[in-house]
Amino acid sequence: MKAIIGKKVGMSQIFDENGHVIPVTVIEAGPCTVVQKKTSEKEGYEAVQLGYEDVTEKKLSKGEMGHLNKAGVSPKKFLREFNLDNAAELNIGDIVKADTFAVGDFVDVTGISKGHGYQGVIKRWGAQRTPTSHGGGPVHRHAGSMGSSTDPSRIFKGKIGAGHMGVDQVTVQNLTVVKVDPELNMLVVCGAIPGPKGGLVTIKSTVKVHKAKQAGADISKNPQKASGRNPQKASARTK
Repeated sequence: MKAIIGKKVGMSQIFDENGHVIPVTVIEAGPCTVVQKKTSEKEGYEAVQLGYEDVTEKKLSKGEMGHLNKAGVSPKKFLREFNLDNAAELNIGDIVKADTFAVGDFVDVTGISKGHGYQGVIKRWGAQRTPTSHGGGPVHRHAGSMGSSTDPSRIFKGKIGAGHMGVDQVTVQNLTVVKVDPELNMLVVCGAIPGPKGGLVTIKSTVKVHKAKQAGADISKNPQKASGRNPQKASARTK
């Protein structure tokens, strides 16, 4: 697995060689410093802890500063642990940059979604209003009755209701990396990612499995299907 910590810069669009518009999100990825190294002999597994974004010493606790001073690393605001493929090759103090990813890689991006404050069931869950005529009363946007009778005399967990909306950890999977610029610490991925501008995100290799499509995979062996009766027609559709 490959991974890095970054910040969401914002969304934009680029054009491919065919002139098609691709919506993209620009991420300031790294540079990240290796703060701690986990080994099989000591911790029982291979991993590294990465630190991101320099911060003044007074903003960290004594425990955090002791951890960073032990590694000989300048104060870092964010620390995250990753089980990288090359964890055994990395040492404390090494720098991980945006070029750890390449164009065409598939990644999962995790961030904290935008906060929307206290919201009702219509905006939070997509519920619909009650009828607005025939004495509906001032309850058109209320959730309505959802409790049971004497047994069990309570509302089951998981029912929709008003409450705090957003500020949840969200992961968007299987995004494609379309551009990498290690000099500008820039990573451009196709599609949208969670969080506001400036929000912290972690980028990791996707957990999805991408299988290579074999030749003739779209040709059916079932004679009842058109592709089975005329394979040439099926191959022509893919061009």
